[in-house]
Amino acid sequence: MARKVSPIEEGAALRASALKLAVVEPGAENDDYVTGSGAPAAQERRTLEQAIGLQIRHHRKLMGLTVAELAGAASVSTGMLSKIENGQISPSLTTLQTLAAALNVPISLLFSEFEERRDCSYVPAGQGVTIQRRGTKVGHKYELLGHMLGGPVACEPYLITLTEDAAPFTAFQHEGTELIHMLSGEVVYAHAGNSYHLKPGDTLLFDSGAPHGPERLVVKPMTYLSIIMYEKE
Repeated sequence: MARKVSPIEEGAALRASALKLAVVEPGAENDDYVTGSGAPAAQERRTLEQAIGLQIRHHRKLMGLTVAELAGAASVSTGMLSKIENGQISPSLTTLQTLAAALNVPISLLFSEFEERRDCSYVPAGQGVTIQRRGTKVGHKYELLGHMLGGPVACEPYLITLTEDAAPFTAFQHEGTELIHMLSGEVVYAHAGNSYHLKPGDTLLFDSGAPHGPERLVVKPMTYLSIIMYEKE
């Protein structure tokens, strides 16, 4: 007669089985590791024709021109211009020169998208650039921690320090999204009519188009990381 397995023994066996499944043998291939971000995968590098086409379309739209209007100004057919903008053909330098003249931009600008490098910004501890913003007049110190040149989205990371003589200020308002991560001290932070008591380790993410700012300075001095993101013009 088989011995009855106790609930304790059964639980131990299940845990051992799960642990065995979770262990990856040294050298074993595993292609399932992915980032936790929901961002789409990075796009493959564009061809030179695609990069030129994007620049031409971008500057045409900035000038408020239709494909037909730009084609007429550059003395090319609408069909050819459409193919150029879609990166389907490789235009001659003469054609690019006439298009650049019609768009009132230097021809070198049409190649800038293809030559764009992947930015990386490194700032050693204590060497961020101190800048002047509206908050500085009420004792807020802003230290810019990095700067990205390329891409359609601007990202401004600041280390903000509120000194002993700092005063509350709740009228900040600008485009984009802002993240605040509290590092030291305590503050009651206002946003769109609501108040949040932030302590070290707390994070606030909000639409910065609504009025916001430190409403009550509970423990001074205080520091927090502020990251502002918005679409470039």
